Amino acid sequence: MMDKKKVSITILATSDIHGNVLPIQYGDNREVHHGLAKVSTIIKAERKTSEHVILIDNGDLIQGTPLTFNYVHNKNNNENPMIKILNHLRYDAAVIGNHEFNYGLNVLHEAVGNSCFPWLSANIIDAEKNTPYFGQPYIIKMIEDVKLAILGVTTHFIPSWEEPSHIAGLKFIDTLNATKQWVSEIIAKENPDILIVSYHGGFERDLISGELTEEPTGENQGFQICKEVEGIHVLFTGHQHREISGMIDNTTVIQPGMNGANVGKVEITLTQDPGENHIDDISSEIISCESVLADNEIVELISEYERETQDWLDNFIGTVEGDMKIEDPLSVRLKDHPYIEFINKMQMEISGAEISCTSLFNNASIGFKEKITMRDVVSNYIYPNTLKVLKLKGEDIKKALELSATYFIVNNSKEIEVNPKFITPKPQHYNYDMWEGINYILDISKPIGSRVTKLEQNGEPLGMNFEYHVVMNNYRASGGGQYTMFKEREVVKEINQDVSELLASYIIERGIIKASLNHNWKVIS
Repeated sequence: MMDKKKVSITILATSDIHGNVLPIQYGDNREVHHGLAKVSTIIKAERKTSEHVILIDNGDLIQGTPLTFNYVHNKNNNENPMIKILNHLRYDAAVIGNHEFNYGLNVLHEAVGNSCFPWLSANIIDAEKNTPYFGQPYIIKMIEDVKLAILGVTTHFIPSWEEPSHIAGLKFIDTLNATKQWVSEIIAKENPDILIVSYHGGFERDLISGELTEEPTGENQGFQICKEVEGIHVLFTGHQHREISGMIDNTTVIQPGMNGANVGKVEITLTQDPGENHIDDISSEIISCESVLADNEIVELISEYERETQDWLDNFIGTVEGDMKIEDPLSVRLKDHPYIEFINKMQMEISGAEISCTSLFNNASIGFKEKITMRDVVSNYIYPNTLKVLKLKGEDIKKALELSATYFIVNNSKEIEVNPKFITPKPQHYNYDMWEGINYILDISKPIGSRVTKLEQNGEPLGMNFEYHVVMNNYRASGGGQYTMFKEREVVKEINQDVSELLASYIIERGIIKASLNHNWKVIS
C-alpha cells in the first residue's frame, strides 16, 4: 500500500500593475515602494523556498505609466516592455483587464501574440464566432498528479467606458453567469483537485456584513461569485486596487492592491491517497514590496526603454505665465483653479464646444510649473482619454452637477470634506467634474439632489430644455462614473487623439500659456 504524501502548492498573483516597473514616481522620479522590479525579488524568493509555484497576473498590465505610453506612441516596433518582463519571470497565465483595451486592439493583439503564456477571459466573446475571443478560457496545471484549473474572467462593464473602436467585434458576457457556466463545465469535464478563478473585478459588498458598498451595476461581482458559484477554492480579484486577504464562505479571496506594491500569495496543502487527493489547508496573505529591493535583472531588462522614456519626459515644451501649480487637491475641487480652467479652455478651443468639463484625476497631480515638460503633461493627465462633444440639454448638465456634488459632505465641524464613498473601497476622485462655459454654485449644506443653487450661461439661467454642445473625455461621455445622463446622447464630434498628446501639441504651438481665472464656479456650505 502506498504511503500518503503531502504536496504544497504556492500561487502568486499580481494585479493592476498599470505599467509600473521601476520603483519611481515619474512626475519627479522620487522613490516609491512598488513596481515589477520589486515584485520580481519576491517571486524569486518564493521560488527558492516553495515546492511548487504558479504565477498569475490578474489584469490591467500594459497601460498606466509614461513607460507604456512612450512605448506605444514612439517605440512600438519593439517588444512590449511589460510582456518582456512577464515572459522573463515565467508567468503561467494572465487575465485581460479593462485597461488592456486602452491603446486599441492592435496593441493588445501584439502583446498577447508575444506572450509566452496564455491570456484568459472566458466572458469576452468573439461576436462573430461566439467563442472566447482570446482563445483559452482556462488552463490546467498538473503538479505531482494534482490537477489544478485556473479560469479567467473579466468585468463585463468595459463597454460602459471603452472607446467603441477599441472593442469592435467583441461581446462582454455577464461575469457571474459566465463564471457559473464555466466552473460547472470545468468540474464536469476536468474534475480538478483545485479550482481557481482569477477575476479582473472586485467586490460589490462588504466581505463580512454583506452590505452593498457600491451601486449594483455589475462592474464588481466578487461577492456574488463566492455566494452563488459552487466549487471555487480560490478567487483572485483586482480592479478596485484594494488589499484583501480572507474568506467568503468556503472560498479563499485575495486582492493584491495596485502598481506592484504587493504580491498576493495563496498556499494550498494536499494529502495524496492512492487515486485521490484531499485539500488539507488553504491560506492567503499579502506580501508587501515596501522593504524589498528592486531586482537589478529587471532594471537592466528595460534599461533602454527607461532611458528613452526619461529623455522623452524631459523634453521642454513650453512656459507658464502665472501660476498653475497645485498645492492642495481639495482646494482645487472647491473653487476655480488655473490648471483646471486651462484644461477646460483647451478642450473647448480644440473641439469648438461652448461648454467643457474635466476632473482632477488623483491627488498626486501637481499642475504645471513655470517650465513645462512632457513629464508634467503625462503625470497630470494620466489616462489615454480622447474627447467627445455631446449634445446635451440643460437638465442633463444640472443632473451631472448634482451627481458631482455628492463628492462632498459637511463634517461635524461644518467643514467641507470628501465623501468617504469616493475614497473607499477605491479612490474615485476622477468622478468629480469641474466645468467651464457655465456659471454655477454647489451648496453642500443642501440635501443631495438640490445642491445646484446657481446655474447660468452669459448671465441667464441655463435652459433646461435647451441644447448645448459639451466637450468631455470619452470615459465620461460613455456614462462612466454613473453619469448615465450622458449615455445615448448624440455625439456631435469625436477627436480620436489622446488628450495628453492634444495638450502637448497645444502648448508647443503657443510656447507660452497664461494662467487665468474667471471664477465661474465654487462650492460652498
